[in-house]
Amino acid sequence: MSGPSVPGGRGEELTLPCGKKKRARDLDMGMREFDCACGDAHAVVMDVHPPDRFLPEFLVEVLREAIDTTSDEMPEFGTPHLMGIVLEEFPDQVVAADCTDDQDVGWAMLWVTDFDSRRLHEVVVELVVELMEHAVSHADDDAAMREFESRMVDFDVPAFVEQYREERDLSSEEPYV
Repeated sequence: MSGPSVPGGRGEELTLPCGKKKRARDLDMGMREFDCACGDAHAVVMDVHPPDRFLPEFLVEVLREAIDTTSDEMPEFGTPHLMGIVLEEFPDQVVAADCTDDQDVGWAMLWVTDFDSRRLHEVVVELVVELMEHAVSHADDDAAMREFESRMVDFDVPAFVEQYREERDLSSEEPYV
């Protein structure tokens, strides 16, 4: 869990899933992971990161059209929703912090995971596929369900992530992606 090191929420200090501590201010918007003193790399995600960090833009648009959000603060489907799904599935492997009151960081929400950015990318894709399968199963359309299942049989999440990351060239222009 996280807790403020200074009253008022400024200077948020996170207790990472590995047990080590990290100040939110030590993370910047350009980070997608960091090497921890525990010896592992931890993925970093902020609410300002676009959901197409993980998913193609066309799929983000489909999800935005299909998923009604009930929050005035987050009226459309985005990265906070994706990370909420990850947090729900892996509660002991994700730490979330609300840094809204800290005017010096440049973001409101922060998530740090026990896995590196590549594994987080795979987890997000796997969970979105499960979400889509669940949605199709509620459509009461057996043909659509069969079609979806037949396409998913050949879908290779690690290969998709590898190709997507190569196409996005995650090593240069967009370091947070």
